[in-house]
Amino acid sequence: MTKKFEEGMRLMRRSGQDAEEGFSLLRQHAAEHLDELIAAFRAEEDHGVRCWLLELIGEARSPEALPILVEHLGHEDESFASWAFTGLQQLDTKEARIALYRHRANNAHN
Repeated sequence: MTKKFEEGMRLMRRSGQDAEEGFSLLRQHAAEHLDELIAAFRAEEDHGVRCWLLELIGEARSPEALPILVEHLGHEDESFASWAFTGLQQLDTKEARIALYRHRANNAHN
């Protein structure tokens, strides 16, 4: 884990402007830290920080993010589902479009 990533995570766990600065720091380098973001998301217990981490995973716009985004696309927590949906749209690969199409098709019948 790099110092930049650790500092961003430390700040995100704080409140107010510190949290925003931490998010912004990580956002600028999301693609470089995708594996760390995914690991942090899986380990994090704070709901708000987890939402931000999933948003950052989508911001990475990396094909390696596809599995975790698809995993959370139909999540019961609307925040996770929404960030997964947005991340797949941003990824805009054939696989991401297929996942979004299937999700829409399955939800149209419910």
